[in-house]
Amino acid sequence: MTDRLASELSDADLVLRAKSGELDPFETVTSRHERRIYSLAMRILRHQQDAEDATQQTFLSALENLDSFRGEASFQTWLLRIATHAALKTIRKREGLKTVSLEEATEPEDSYDDIQHPKFIADWRQSPEHLVEKRETQRLLDDALARLDDKHRLVFLLRDVEGLSIKETAQVLGLTQANTKVRLLRARLQLREQLTEALGDPATRVEAPVHYH
Repeated sequence: MTDRLASELSDADLVLRAKSGELDPFETVTSRHERRIYSLAMRILRHQQDAEDATQQTFLSALENLDSFRGEASFQTWLLRIATHAALKTIRKREGLKTVSLEEATEPEDSYDDIQHPKFIADWRQSPEHLVEKRETQRLLDDALARLDDKHRLVFLLRDVEGLSIKETAQVLGLTQANTKVRLLRARLQLREQLTEALGDPATRVEAPVHYH
């Protein structure tokens, strides 16, 4: 198969060829998503060597388990799910914690009923999810993201940084779409509160009353 032909084939077609035993189609389809997988791993792990290792492990796992890919989600979504598993496994090894499945790490279901509003409120020129693109605020946002727990940080990274839809994010994390929306709201609220002091307009900052949504 020529490079030109491979570039014209869809992910699904390349995966079908790879399942039949052709190695080149697998290399082609994974190369399409390598940068995105590495970007996600780097944002989760914040360490270049760990991110490179997680990326390599993602593609090795994908190759070993290619027959299990049924196409219910896109190949990219499937890869992102594997990459998220690999990154979480690295974190737990790094912290000396028991390795658990992604499903265990993301349960139980969340509810809007117990979402606490931020303690402080201030107007922002841009929302947190847009600030990720600005270099001068990247460190502040990365530090704030690092303070979120895994289940909220992963939802924010996949939905607002990587640009997946709610449905795709839910598929990657093995959650319901409703639960994904709750966790995304929690992550945005927590990030907004953490960054308000640095990025909010002091003239509009007020202490919010304590209540629940």
